Amino acid sequence: QVQLVESGGGLVQPGGSLRLSCAGSGRAISLYGNIAVMGWYRQAPGKQRESVAHIITNGYTDYADSVKGRFSVSRDNIKKMVYLQMNSLRPEDTAIYYCHFRIQGNASWGHGTQVTVSL
Repeated sequence: QVQLVESGGGLVQPGGSLRLSCAGSGRAISLYGNIAVMGWYRQAPGKQRESVAHIITNGYTDYADSVKGRFSVSRDNIKKMVYLQMNSLRPEDTAIYYCHFRIQGNASWGHGTQVTVSL
């Protein structure tokens, strides 16, 4: 079992910044240690969930085209945490952001944190 808890969401004006954090815990993490993939998805109202940013064990990162140059994903392998620094936020970034871990081929999700970009 893996538990993921997100934090850092909120309301921000266009052009502002937010930093999301996600802490992982549970038996699978304790047992296997290595988390192959850590990252973030988001789902806006009326839209499908989409990949935002991911980082793998060796530090390689991948971003959605819509966030390249504005968002930055990072991880702390000791603390089992993943972060998403979001800059130059736009109204279209408004969504629920979900943390995602992949361990031994199994995917785990957090419950999500709301990000709203509005005046």
